[in-house]
Amino acid sequence: MARLADYFVVVGYDLDKRGGSEGQGHILQRFPEKDWEDNPFPQGIELFCQPNGWQLVPERERPSFFVSVLTDINSERHYCACFTFWEGLDNPQLQKAEASEVDEDEVPGLVQPAQVFAPKSLVLVSRLDHTEVFRNCLGLIYTVHVDSLSVPLETVIGNLLTCVIPVAGGSQRTITLGAGDRQVIQTPINDSLPVSGSSVAHLFRQLGIVNVLYLFCAALTEHKILFLSSSYQRLTDACRALLAIMFPLKYSFTYVPILPGKLLEVLSTPTPFIIGVNSFFRSETQELLDVIIADLDGGTVTIPECVHVSLLPDPLLQQTQTALSMVLDPELEIADHAFPPSSTQPSTLKVQDKEIRAVFLWLFGQLFHGYRWCLHIIRIHPEPVIRFHKAAFLGQRALTEDDFLMKVLDGMAFAGFISERGPPYRPTDLFDDLIANQVERIRQEECSPHKVMNHIKELAEQLFKNENPYPAVAMHKVQRPAESPGHNDPKNLAIFPPLDDVTVQLFIDHAAAKLKTAPPVVKAELRGMVPSGPPLGDIVDRHGHVLANSARRLEVVRNCITYIFDNKMLEAKKLMPAVLRALKGRAARVCLTQELNQHVLQNRAVLDDQQFDYIVRMMNCTLQDCSHMDEHGIAAVLLPLVTAFCRKLGAGITQFAYSCVQEHMVWTNMQFWEAMFYSDVQNHIRALYLEVDEGEQPTPSHGQQESGPAAGGQELLGALELASEQSRLWPTLNKEQQSERVQKEESTVFSQAIHYANRMSYLLLPLDTSKNRLLNRSGIGDVESVSNSYVTNSIAGSMAESYDTESGFEDAESSDVANSVVRFINRFVDKVCNESGVTNEHLKALHTMIPDIVQMHIETLDAVHRESKRLPPIQKPKLLRPILLAGEELVMDGMRVHLISDGREEATGAMGGPPLLPAEGAIFLTTYRLIFKGTPNDPLVGEQVVTRSFPIASLTKEKRISVSLSMDQFIQEGLQLRSCTFQLLKIAFDEEVASDLAEVFRKHMHKLRYPQHVQGTFAFTMGQSGKTLVEHKTKDKNQSIKTLSKNLVKSAKRTIGRQYVTRKKYSPPTWENRSSQQSELDEDEISVSEELDQGSLTLSSTIRSSDRQTMSNVVERACCRDYQRLGLGTLSNSLTRSKNEPFRISTVNRMYTVCKSYPGLLIVPQSIPDSTIQRISRCYRQNRFPVVCWRNSRTKAVLLRSAGLHAKGVVGFFKSPNAPSAGPSQADSTSLEQEKYMQAIISSMPSYSEPSGRNTLSGFTSTHMSISDSSDKLRQPKIGALMKQVMGGKEDIPGTFSRGALGQRARVISLSQPRVSGKARNPPGGKWGSIRGSGRLSAYNPEVGNRLSSKESPQPNGGPSEALFLRQQRAYLYIIGDKTQLKGGKQDSFQQWEVVPIEVCDVRQVKNSFKKLMKACVPSSATSESSMTFHRCLEESEWMCLLHRVLQVSVLVVELLDTGSSVMVSLEDGWDVTTQVVSLVQLLSDPYYRTLDGFRLLVEKEWLSFGHRFSHRGAQTLASQSSGFTPVFLQFLDCVHQIHLQFPMEFEFSQYYLKFLAYHYVSNRFRTFLLDSDYERIELGVLYEEKGERKNPQVCKSVWDYIDRLNKKTPIFFNYMFSPEDEEVLRPYSFISNLKVWDFYTEETLSEGPSYDWELVQRGRQERLAEEVPDKPDTTTPKSQRHIVWPCYDSRSRVVPDAITKLLQDLQSLEAELGLPPEKWKDTWDKIKANQRAEAKLENRPSFNSSLLMSSNLSHQRRSQGVYLPESGVGSSINLAMDYEASTTSTPVAGRPSTSTLYSQFQSTESENRSFEGILYKKGALLKPWKPRWFVLDKTKHQLRYYETRKDKDCTGVIELAEVESVIPATPTMGAPKHIEEKAFFDLKTTKRVYNFCAQDRPNAQLWMDSIQSCLSDA
Repeated sequence: MARLADYFVVVGYDLDKRGGSEGQGHILQRFPEKDWEDNPFPQGIELFCQPNGWQLVPERERPSFFVSVLTDINSERHYCACFTFWEGLDNPQLQKAEASEVDEDEVPGLVQPAQVFAPKSLVLVSRLDHTEVFRNCLGLIYTVHVDSLSVPLETVIGNLLTCVIPVAGGSQRTITLGAGDRQVIQTPINDSLPVSGSSVAHLFRQLGIVNVLYLFCAALTEHKILFLSSSYQRLTDACRALLAIMFPLKYSFTYVPILPGKLLEVLSTPTPFIIGVNSFFRSETQELLDVIIADLDGGTVTIPECVHVSLLPDPLLQQTQTALSMVLDPELEIADHAFPPSSTQPSTLKVQDKEIRAVFLWLFGQLFHGYRWCLHIIRIHPEPVIRFHKAAFLGQRALTEDDFLMKVLDGMAFAGFISERGPPYRPTDLFDDLIANQVERIRQEECSPHKVMNHIKELAEQLFKNENPYPAVAMHKVQRPAESPGHNDPKNLAIFPPLDDVTVQLFIDHAAAKLKTAPPVVKAELRGMVPSGPPLGDIVDRHGHVLANSARRLEVVRNCITYIFDNKMLEAKKLMPAVLRALKGRAARVCLTQELNQHVLQNRAVLDDQQFDYIVRMMNCTLQDCSHMDEHGIAAVLLPLVTAFCRKLGAGITQFAYSCVQEHMVWTNMQFWEAMFYSDVQNHIRALYLEVDEGEQPTPSHGQQESGPAAGGQELLGALELASEQSRLWPTLNKEQQSERVQKEESTVFSQAIHYANRMSYLLLPLDTSKNRLLNRSGIGDVESVSNSYVTNSIAGSMAESYDTESGFEDAESSDVANSVVRFINRFVDKVCNESGVTNEHLKALHTMIPDIVQMHIETLDAVHRESKRLPPIQKPKLLRPILLAGEELVMDGMRVHLISDGREEATGAMGGPPLLPAEGAIFLTTYRLIFKGTPNDPLVGEQVVTRSFPIASLTKEKRISVSLSMDQFIQEGLQLRSCTFQLLKIAFDEEVASDLAEVFRKHMHKLRYPQHVQGTFAFTMGQSGKTLVEHKTKDKNQSIKTLSKNLVKSAKRTIGRQYVTRKKYSPPTWENRSSQQSELDEDEISVSEELDQGSLTLSSTIRSSDRQTMSNVVERACCRDYQRLGLGTLSNSLTRSKNEPFRISTVNRMYTVCKSYPGLLIVPQSIPDSTIQRISRCYRQNRFPVVCWRNSRTKAVLLRSAGLHAKGVVGFFKSPNAPSAGPSQADSTSLEQEKYMQAIISSMPSYSEPSGRNTLSGFTSTHMSISDSSDKLRQPKIGALMKQVMGGKEDIPGTFSRGALGQRARVISLSQPRVSGKARNPPGGKWGSIRGSGRLSAYNPEVGNRLSSKESPQPNGGPSEALFLRQQRAYLYIIGDKTQLKGGKQDSFQQWEVVPIEVCDVRQVKNSFKKLMKACVPSSATSESSMTFHRCLEESEWMCLLHRVLQVSVLVVELLDTGSSVMVSLEDGWDVTTQVVSLVQLLSDPYYRTLDGFRLLVEKEWLSFGHRFSHRGAQTLASQSSGFTPVFLQFLDCVHQIHLQFPMEFEFSQYYLKFLAYHYVSNRFRTFLLDSDYERIELGVLYEEKGERKNPQVCKSVWDYIDRLNKKTPIFFNYMFSPEDEEVLRPYSFISNLKVWDFYTEETLSEGPSYDWELVQRGRQERLAEEVPDKPDTTTPKSQRHIVWPCYDSRSRVVPDAITKLLQDLQSLEAELGLPPEKWKDTWDKIKANQRAEAKLENRPSFNSSLLMSSNLSHQRRSQGVYLPESGVGSSINLAMDYEASTTSTPVAGRPSTSTLYSQFQSTESENRSFEGILYKKGALLKPWKPRWFVLDKTKHQLRYYETRKDKDCTGVIELAEVESVIPATPTMGAPKHIEEKAFFDLKTTKRVYNFCAQDRPNAQLWMDSIQSCLSDA
């Protein structure tokens, strides 16, 4: 029984305390005045009466009613029903009298201001929630007052306060307050079910299904929820509804359905809440960032961005939504029916309310079914203590991943649920019944919504019945006010009178006395055993959530274990991989634990080493995939096993399995240990009571210590049932028995705690206590990772106290390991003992015991560790030592690692062949390289050695990975290291490598990769570990060079313009501020350099006589030899100017003052003084002004290079010089000087003569009028086409080429055709890739150019008919410039130069393209996606497009130079693309650069001297680390490789030479490619030392010396097919279809690593041979000479050498056998060559170039796409053509064409396959004479073509063989050539006409006929 109302309060407006705008309320009267003992009076009621604040209003408002809820300190809820009405009073501003004295009848005679109304509230405080009853009672009191009924108010209130009603039980009580009223109160049958009226239905109507579900999930997962509404009653109802649908969970956080405005700051509390606030305060709720706001009036729910609400798991969410919509909107389902039923109205609100609640009840039944199977009962007496095993529950339900359930189980509500519903002996309710008896039904009906609906209706009925046990009764009789009083009706304004408290108190006292005498009401509480419902296990299988494990897999596991224990190790080894795969599934793991259990006898199982290793491996694999929660209880079952399996290590020393399975996170998870502990305690307590009851002692076997149903369903049922039974009996026992039981239970828990302290120390103390491995990683010593979102708040709290400060420093100290383990165990013991009620004495005893246990265990472990070290390690291959270079030192000794396969499939055996990877070995870090050396894991290839290495300087990316090795148990940490030598090391550290060691390895690697300064690189530090790095401090032999370089640097620093003064090291301005920086160089800066003392500018004056000798070094370094060879001036010339030479060598930059990144000596026009050069240089970026770098010996055209112009210089440069200007400005003068410079270059060309002034018409004398010869005409369009491609389509031409300009140019066509010098009259020699028969432009498809500029092709046929920019006259100088730079500026039509704008690729493009190329060639992991295939990735990298662009521009330049125009390449900063283009042009144009010496000179001159920034682009130091690796030089080498492939006979060096350079330019083994310019090299003193000092002959500092030395020993760099033609100009095809992927990117040799460190490879091979030799004596069995060659393992060139290398090797070995002195290979080769020539001369075979042909039918073609020539076997593929000996007299024999013709005709894509060719006479058409023509029979194109002459490129006609009908011998006709026999004539009949032919003789004619016939028959 309970009081209906505890307190009655009258609250009014407080006139005294009225301050400012805010009024206050105060309590006028309250009854009873004294607090009830069991229920103190709640504070702050006056705030809740007027939540919006107390205010006076000008008009009377209607009475209002709502219920607030206050929660007291004991979390009891008090319901405060507030009934508020308004009373008039005079405006308090004027009348200060007290409100109580104001009598309305005496109206003062003052002028009356507006009357105001003050609120007054009648409040009823109760602990029961009967809203309607309260509304009626308070309404009645108000009615009595207003209508002045005869009943005294005191009586009504007295009756109200003394009314007592039952709390629950389904009774009904009629009450009356003595004013002629009557009400019936029905109490719910079961008060554990919430009462909701129709509030839930209203909530769904206001917000909708989805919104309410969001709120529901948010409330369960502990988010903050705020309701807004302008109605207070609605707020209360909504909050009540939300709580009602959460049943059976109870909300335990802040719950305030109506929050007063004054308390709004409560909303910023950090804890979750459900709060209602009036919409009046909406604006103040806007800035709450983490609160979910539900607006009841607007029907919206707003979830802030930062809040993530986890929703119900998927099928459930869907089912719940469906069920709810069927309840709320039954019409939805039949909306589409053709004949809808007449009416399907939803139920009434009250019933609908219960139906919705039933849906949620059903939902919780689904969510929580089986929860009782996961309860651990750890104490029964004196109070049951119950714990929930969350991991097992989630694991059984297969919902471990589910965010929502996880959070719910971790929440406070669920903790309350367990403590309330956990006890096995208590009253049960609807939810218990649902869980126990209806789970099966829920599961079966899940998929049929209608059955679900029926079930829900049944549940709803029960809920409704609970709330309305007597639905028929509704006899309410309550009076209401007669009519609602008019708002301003002055008659009804009586004020609520003060009540007589004595009268009321009397009522109360009287009732209290009556209660005392009445007999106590005894309510029988029905307690009983709570049923558990069906166990979880079957459910999971029905859902099929569990990983399917076929019986076959379990069989494999069982067999393997049997083999292990039967000692059949080989069998076990075979099965092992399959077992480890099977153990991914849960069933197999359970099976493993059961099998292992059977082999344990008396808690022990002693194994031998091999068995032990396998068992441990299987255990590790089983544990590896378990999460750290151990949801399937696998770790729990293994726990007893790891302490059972062991091996004997020595006398009295045993190693248990636990020392080998410690690596798993589960052991550091506090919750796992708690669950395990509780599970064991439960088993023991059950045993305890079974023994008490039945006098027998069942021994729980280890297998049944698992809590989940997987092991022992029966046993668990027993525990809860037992507990229930014991709880029932407890009251019947006497005191002694009770205390005895309590004590027994407590001892049981205590003994288990000791047992667990031991177990935990086993699994937490590492075998080697110096390695604090597990603790470091898992964070036993680190709170954050333990309370890893899974740990409930309370645990996290208990861990939060930090550890003592002393630990946490010396990680490796064993004491520290012990400390952290002790702390972890202490924390565990505290928690479990407090929860399970262990006495304090016992707890103290435990705390003293634990350190001893740990210490003892550490001592045992030390012995085990010592012994286990002595054990021969099981099958770990020995670490192989790598061979090191001279001067290379180990930085870190080998660490055992596994090399894992990456995306390249060759080594894994995926493409056939044995799996060489994964391999086990060690990684070594040396000063030069990273080396892996080891053996494959696969036993079939176990004896091979696998090596992978790359120079540390080429490391481009390092990334940590974690790897799980298939055979191994752990997830291991690893590294993925990528190198720009196209190598990838993917390694996983072995478990024996400590993680801190791996970290040290990374740090060292970074230090070596990015040294502080370039002197830290291997090229400098090589072999000088003891010495300091800075070299030039040491005493120097070659003093003079050093002084020179010092002088140079000093004076350079002195004379550098102010621009560089502040910077010590040269760093070019960044992209963004480059233009701005240059524009700041104003005039006085320019004047600085002009003031240099002119006298000091001769070279000799700077160098002291003692240093003169070193000048030769400078001269040589500046590539003067090359300049002299090209006739570009000699040094003597440059110092004493001789006028007849057009160029001179200028020393203007000898101090590196004009341009730091240029060499000291430069070629400039003779007529330009040095002072001009200094001025001109400022117009160019980085001061890199145009200088000559090559001259064509035939046409005397020159090639110049420079950087792009500065932004401001472009327009000035192209300004017409005659433009009027306001005085000679600076810009004008430089622009004039630039023009003069250009003119000087043009004048130097012999084809240009300058009779009179510049740029005037009169200047063009009649010599220029004659038209040049036909060869020029022929070449003209070709260049046009080329340009068109390079520049893009016609729309692309910048403003320079406007129509107007063209018009002017067109007028002077006839004037300016330049005269070609006599020498050049003959068609220029050269190899051009065109195809004769197909129009002049066939070789170059203009669309490619347009594609480059992403424009449409201007014409379908691609002919040059409207090449806008093509002058019919040829310019003398073409400037190749960057499109973006050449905006604006008009070109003068008479200037003799022309700008070709092209698009260049940015270095960023190169960088990104290279990254993608690396990923394509060396992918980090295998992928099956079609989008990631090699060719797709290669295409996406666009590397080939970049090569295509560079080659295309280069070919254009070659073509221009060859036709006699000079070219200036002026792109970007003049050190990337410019260098590439200029070098390629020289390589293509000048055969000298295609020799070994020439190529070296080319690279030294163009790349090193002209300042390509090798260090910066290669990111060689710390400073350039951020810029990343940009392989500009590699791109150039790739282009050379492409040309080499197309012209294999033109290069003296082999492809290997290019790969060698590509490898070593990034390897930092040599100093050649370090630093960014000559200036920097001089400053460091490395430029001239190569000649001067040779202290250590072993260490080559220059790559060139190394190559020279190696070339003397072995022909590896030599190309046997080298057979150059004189003055040959190469024109390679540059289409992407003609380019091949360089095999440097894709090949690898795992047997020996990269072959570019030659001495390493040689030493490795010798060692391997030495190892193989001892096997020789066994001569009885013939040893096979055969050897399997694996493409990615063996070096193919060594195992299968080409014929000539093989012959040379045989010669050498023969010489050695005969004891002759060995002859150098080059001498041998030259001799053979000489003999060859002599023989050819004797035989006088003039028909074709004599050569060493190894096969008679080798189609001799100079141009090839690959070293092996087509149509021949490997053996015959080496074509050693010697120099071409031409014979002018003979006519060529058919079938033996000259090499040059063939060479220039061969092309891979549309290859002109000349099957047969020679001269035939052909009869012309009617009346035309016979003419000799050169005929070519082409099988591939199926045509017979004829040319005017043999040399001709364009064919005169074509006969399509498809049209030929017959070939027949014929007779001579009229006009046939004389002296030719009759039989030499034949006819060719086609569909159109008959051709008459005549050959030289009869056999020749027969040959032709046969050949044509065979072509026809082939077709």
